[in-house]
Amino acid sequence: MQECVTEFISFVTGEASAKCFKEKRKIVNGDDICWALVTLGFDEYAEALKRYLRKHREAEEERVNHNKVKDAPVLVNLGLNSMEKREYRNMGCQNIEKIMVMIK
Repeated sequence: MQECVTEFISFVTGEASAKCFKEKRKIVNGDDICWALVTLGFDEYAEALKRYLRKHREAEEERVNHNKVKDAPVLVNLGLNSMEKREYRNMGCQNIEKIMVMIK
């Protein structure tokens, strides 16, 4: 059984790798594997893998967006006087009314 599975994986990844080589790419991705499965006549496996990839990408996007919100800067009004604001603007800070403070 192990030999059959190994041969199947080699067969599919070989097809996907050949496609990437023709397209002058060095990395085989999940879409390439799905393409290879369809090309080789394993449509049902390709559909299952496409569903899995879609769910995986959605989960990954959700995780990244969650981290963005968690690490988002909080705007704090420091109550600077006009002279201090001018000094900060001269240093390149345009919106000095609110200074971004990262909270981790």
